Amino acid sequence: MSTIAIFASVTPEDFVTDIRPRNTPAVLKGAISAWPVVNLGQQSDEALVDYLKKHDNGELAGVYLGAPEIRGNFFYGANTRSENFRHGPAPIAMALDRLMAARTDENPQSIYVQSVPIKTHMPGFADENRLDLLPEVEPRIWIGNQTVTRAHYDLNHNIACVVAGRRRFHLFPPEQLTNLYPGPFDRTIGGVPVSMVDVENPDLERYPQFAEAQKTMLTAELEAGDAIYIPYGWWHQVHSLSRFNVLVNYWWDDAPKAAAGGYEALFHAILALRDMPEGHQALWKTLFDYYVFTGGEDPLAHLAAGDKGSLGPLTPELTARIRAFLRKGLA
Repeated sequence: MSTIAIFASVTPEDFVTDIRPRNTPAVLKGAISAWPVVNLGQQSDEALVDYLKKHDNGELAGVYLGAPEIRGNFFYGANTRSENFRHGPAPIAMALDRLMAARTDENPQSIYVQSVPIKTHMPGFADENRLDLLPEVEPRIWIGNQTVTRAHYDLNHNIACVVAGRRRFHLFPPEQLTNLYPGPFDRTIGGVPVSMVDVENPDLERYPQFAEAQKTMLTAELEAGDAIYIPYGWWHQVHSLSRFNVLVNYWWDDAPKAAAGGYEALFHAILALRDMPEGHQALWKTLFDYYVFTGGEDPLAHLAAGDKGSLGPLTPELTARIRAFLRKGLA
């Protein structure tokens, strides 16, 4: 892949029938250009800040602060047991004031208000600025200056809407995980593993496999009023390019609620299978591909319903029986 699809005047029907089935990122040009908050931002940063403050109810939000020398690149420090930033709760209004004051600094402090639920912090905002593509999904707001969110994946679909400023997105399909050198699972930057590679300045001597990931990379630069659809599990590095940036995003997953968590299954597999001899692993990989990663097919279609047993459809009774089996095995 080398180009990213661009769609304009997208309706909810277009999104469901034309965009979602592709399962690749797509730019939704002008998707939120009619939002009042976007129009205010195009008038001036001050008008936008006044609007945000009007809706802000004073609830504390998570704010990241970094020294000027990090240039907005929030990451690990000297090693992966330290960070190059501070993080803690603060009023959104205070962060907005600091962002306004920092606009004229040649090398400002890095400031980022991350992933704030709009419903709990800015009542009324979502009613005035609605994304008709996802009317039932609760939005979050991100506010900062020129910052970099390192490449990571989310276990959700995502529509990210640029309210103010410009943003550049670099995207990679999920199967590029092995070429993106994921960082620590237990000591993350923002709650999810991030790539150890800065995709705009890669060290190919240290991370040579990233050259393969580069071949699949999609890049999109968005202006205020634009949005981007990022499918479930796609890696993305995000650069906020303006001295004042605001983004609203919508995370959702419309898959049926699973009876257990995927990460729990991963950890169980690590306990049970990762250290087996290679020949043993080959067998279990075949079994997983056959019974778990079925692509929607029924691997036991050749058996009568009564013969499918513990590998059959997950009824409440079977779910309870499997849970009891797992508890017994981990006791």
